[in-house]
Amino acid sequence: MRIASVEVIPYALPFRTPYVTARGQLERREMVLLRLRSEDGLVGLGEAVPLSLRGGTGLARVVEELEGLGGRGSLDEATLRGDAIGLSSPARCAALTALLDLRGRRAAGDEAEPRAEPIPIECNATLVAAGPAAVAADAAAWAADGFQTFKLKLGAGDDFGQAYAVRETVGPRARIRIDANAAWDVETAKRMLAALEPLEVELAEQPVGTLEELAEVCSSTSIPIAGDESIEACADAEEAIRLGACDIAGLKLSKVGGPEAAIEIAEVMPSFVSSALDGPIGIAAAAQVAQTLDASSPVGSPRLAHGLATQRLFASTIASAECQVRDGKLYPPSGPGLGVEVDEAALRAHRL
Repeated sequence: MRIASVEVIPYALPFRTPYVTARGQLERREMVLLRLRSEDGLVGLGEAVPLSLRGGTGLARVVEELEGLGGRGSLDEATLRGDAIGLSSPARCAALTALLDLRGRRAAGDEAEPRAEPIPIECNATLVAAGPAAVAADAAAWAADGFQTFKLKLGAGDDFGQAYAVRETVGPRARIRIDANAAWDVETAKRMLAALEPLEVELAEQPVGTLEELAEVCSSTSIPIAGDESIEACADAEEAIRLGACDIAGLKLSKVGGPEAAIEIAEVMPSFVSSALDGPIGIAAAAQVAQTLDASSPVGSPRLAHGLATQRLFASTIASAECQVRDGKLYPPSGPGLGVEVDEAALRAHRL
């Protein structure tokens, strides 16, 4: 596709309260907005989330990579996904998302009939690590808003106490999943999962670091294991299956390099889509992937809630139109392409 201009804007959204996990604490989430303008004046939006708590590519490098796209007269998916221009996963995600949005906006202009209303997506609550009483109170607030699946960030405190307090608060029918962000060693993971089994945990996400360690932990517990940090590409998912390392993949678009890569991994193993604490554009792109996964799941099979309700964690937004969270579900916007519209005044206020 011929591109007339490329605009790259780093910005940050503050959290309502500090976001705490086993990997550290964030006061705000730094992101990069990408705007691709086509020769006919349409604009596609993309977003990169540098995974700073994971030791990934930093904000400055992502900005540099995306600004480098301005020297190219045209962009296409094959080039962006290839190795020739060497984009990091977050930058590749932003560029591919912007092309997806641009193509969607163009297609919407050619449609004679209005589009059907987007299908809502069931989401899990994301509970920030804290003391058991505080986490339980947080779970109660999410439950009051209709959430039935609760994700606990473990590895940074009283792990069992948090899980037990949440189970007591949300009741036996609610689903609880845990995420240690690879903070445990193998023996700690075995011990903790054995203690948590009576609480009927839905899944344990990345309790240890490597696929080999996951395989050892997986063979010791009845709790399904989900890979996150250790699954960044189809080859990782295939290796995970070969080793018996995990049953499920948690997919973040900035981690795997965009929507298409996420769908390809989901074709290898059961998956759910999670936010990397994305802004409104990243969430809208992830919502389209989640809808694709839900639509392709076998009839009668249980669906996993997606981790895409994280905009509740932010104190502000840069969007005038974006996904909405209510009744435990994410409702995508009905506009063309991704449906997100930027509030220019808000973007200026949050620009870095």
